[in-house]
Amino acid sequence: MSGSGLRSGQLADAAGVNLQTLRYYERRGLLTAPLRSPGGHRLYPADTVTLLRVIKTAQRLGFTLDEVADLLDAGRHRHRGRSDTGLQVRAREKLVEVEQKLANLTVIRDTLRAAISAGCDDLVACAGSSCCPLPFAELAERNDRADTC
Repeated sequence: MSGSGLRSGQLADAAGVNLQTLRYYERRGLLTAPLRSPGGHRLYPADTVTLLRVIKTAQRLGFTLDEVADLLDAGRHRHRGRSDTGLQVRAREKLVEVEQKLANLTVIRDTLRAAISAGCDDLVACAGSSCCPLPFAELAERNDRADTC
């Protein structure tokens, strides 16, 4: 690490990302274009490591890169009195999304457990059985309604 900044490889290693990620984040505007050394090497400020870790953590929390970009922009341009763009609002919205996904996954898990318990072994045969726990009839009804709308 030099006093004038981190080269691409150093930054990637320190942040736990690959070089292509750095380039991609630059193109997306998540990272500002770095300074260049006299030899043409990219030189990033040391605090870019933290920024990269923040981006990766936000992604792990379910935020898309577009959402991360918006959050970073909102943080850079805080408008006093504006509470509709910050992390609190976005985190609440993301939490609602995650809770809905969890509810859907719980239904899927319970249905698969029921299929295992019922001994379902053939999708087509199971779909024709009245004791099949898989929601084939519900899905067919939904598709029929969608076709008539």
